[in-house]
Amino acid sequence: MAETTEQAQPARFRPADLRLVVVGHVDHGKSTLIGRLLHDTGSLPDGKLEELKAVSEKRGMPLEWSFVLDALQAERDQAVTIDITQIWLRTPRRDCVIIDAPGHREFLRNMVSGAASADAAVLVVDASEGMREQSRRHAYLLNLLGLRQVAVAVNKMDLVDHDAARFDEVRRSVEDFLHGLGLRASAVVPVSARHGENLADRAAAMPWYEGPTLLEALDRFEPSAAPVDRPLRLPIQDVYKFDHRRILVGRVETGVLRAGDQLLFSPANRTARIATIEHWGPGEAPVEVRAGRTVGITLDEPLFVERGDVASHADHAPVLTNVFRASLFWIGRKPLLPGQALTLKLGTDRAAVTVQSIDRVVDTQTLGGGDADQVRTNEVCEVTLRSREMLALDEHSANPATGRCVLVDGFDTVAAGVVNMRGYPDQRQLLTVKSTNIQEVDHLLNATARAWRNGHHGAVIWFTGLSGAGKSTLAMRAEQRLFQRGFQTYVLDGDNVRHGLNSDLGFAPADRAENIRRVGEVASLFANAGLIVITSFISPYRADRERVRKAAGAAFHEIYIKADLSVCEQRDPKGLYRKARAGVIPEFTGISAPYEPPESPELVVDTSRRSVEECLEDIMNYVEAHIALRTSDVA
Repeated sequence: MAETTEQAQPARFRPADLRLVVVGHVDHGKSTLIGRLLHDTGSLPDGKLEELKAVSEKRGMPLEWSFVLDALQAERDQAVTIDITQIWLRTPRRDCVIIDAPGHREFLRNMVSGAASADAAVLVVDASEGMREQSRRHAYLLNLLGLRQVAVAVNKMDLVDHDAARFDEVRRSVEDFLHGLGLRASAVVPVSARHGENLADRAAAMPWYEGPTLLEALDRFEPSAAPVDRPLRLPIQDVYKFDHRRILVGRVETGVLRAGDQLLFSPANRTARIATIEHWGPGEAPVEVRAGRTVGITLDEPLFVERGDVASHADHAPVLTNVFRASLFWIGRKPLLPGQALTLKLGTDRAAVTVQSIDRVVDTQTLGGGDADQVRTNEVCEVTLRSREMLALDEHSANPATGRCVLVDGFDTVAAGVVNMRGYPDQRQLLTVKSTNIQEVDHLLNATARAWRNGHHGAVIWFTGLSGAGKSTLAMRAEQRLFQRGFQTYVLDGDNVRHGLNSDLGFAPADRAENIRRVGEVASLFANAGLIVITSFISPYRADRERVRKAAGAAFHEIYIKADLSVCEQRDPKGLYRKARAGVIPEFTGISAPYEPPESPELVVDTSRRSVEECLEDIMNYVEAHIALRTSDVA
């Protein structure tokens, strides 16, 4: 990212109450608008106006307000903003820091850097040109970064003769585009930045406009919620060993940390109490540390804590997951591809991740998007990332400080983005063991004795696949065929389990994960008893199926009942796809919620290309080869 040029804060100014980013297509007048606004509000540093006049006269040109911000000589020579420039502005209500973000396509990463820390935004649109490519891309990136306070300045109204009809045309196009993003402009103001019209003072040339001036619109913005009002997040930066103590050091990103607090450390999911808040220098040690400050703490018990762990309070903990969705701005020189291995930087943590899928590449002109097999430089995309280890994170909408991520390929930063968990559950509750003083019972019968009696090993045959793939049909037919062979067998099906054992669960991602956890534990008990239990569940998440595999051990056999989504929709035996497409059923797998196919199942049964009898024969052959008793198994 480029370095930032920042004007020294005038002594008369208080700390900034608002951080404002100004964006828009190149040459639509962002820098000119800011420079004139600073002049009209008396916010220019001493001597700056005289400097501008001298530079403009030297170049034989009219007074150029954009030179206020063009602090780099390269910018003046090229007449283009390439840096992120910050400068102070005094409004009637508050003091602001204005961030001027570059408009050129080549400097989009600079624009993202500038907008990431802003509370609100001004989108500048040329009245004669209307919304252009970079205008739309900048607006999309504002939405991606979670900015919801946006004002629009329709600039250069003097070049269209202050025409009200032209303003209305541009206003409607801007508002329609923002509406497609889920944004609403707090004000759309017709301005002429060069002449100072409708910036701080009303324009006599536009009597038809009755809305606020741009300055009045800025004063309607509200600062983002103070970080101290959000749940505690303390990413651990380092662990120091000092005087036989282990001091955990990090920056409090959000919330408040107090001496004596009980902390939960993620992803280890273990707790300890703060013994001391460390203090160096004169004065007494603080009893609390608020967001924005770096702190060192010791714990009342020797937990293993390392760089990248996140400390929080247990009642407002971050999400634990090894898979999540991310909206990314791809700036890598080479295209992003499915299956690509990258390094994820999340706070102080670094983890190896794989691009599980490219879900959508967004056309920032039309806001449309579709399937793609790669993402090119400066494209916006939605992807699913998977890690081998558990990660502690937040959805960006819940906590921006721990909901942003960066992707690195080797030594190059290739993407920046935000986290969302749409369609995926928080896995923390599935990893938390609440029972205590529990001991396993040792049975007097072993697996070999049960297998000898039954003629087969105990097994969990786990059918997974989309709704309509044929899981239940094959499960019931397989149960019947196995029973006829004299095997001890039973089917656990999604519908019958939800009428009893799991009747208290809904269909949100967390409920679906708990549903599979319970079924997996029950199925494992069936297998321990020597039965062949066939389960018929969509079970869309790999992590859930892996937990069942771990619980059942060698008895677990994953069979992927495979069928294309289009085939399943054509079958639609329960009419569920039709309801999902109509929006009646939210979070429906394959439509509005993800399905993660198995990576290495024991058997794949493709029901879209083979008959029921042929698929059943494959399953029976697998059982005979891997589950039915052989002489060598009990010899």
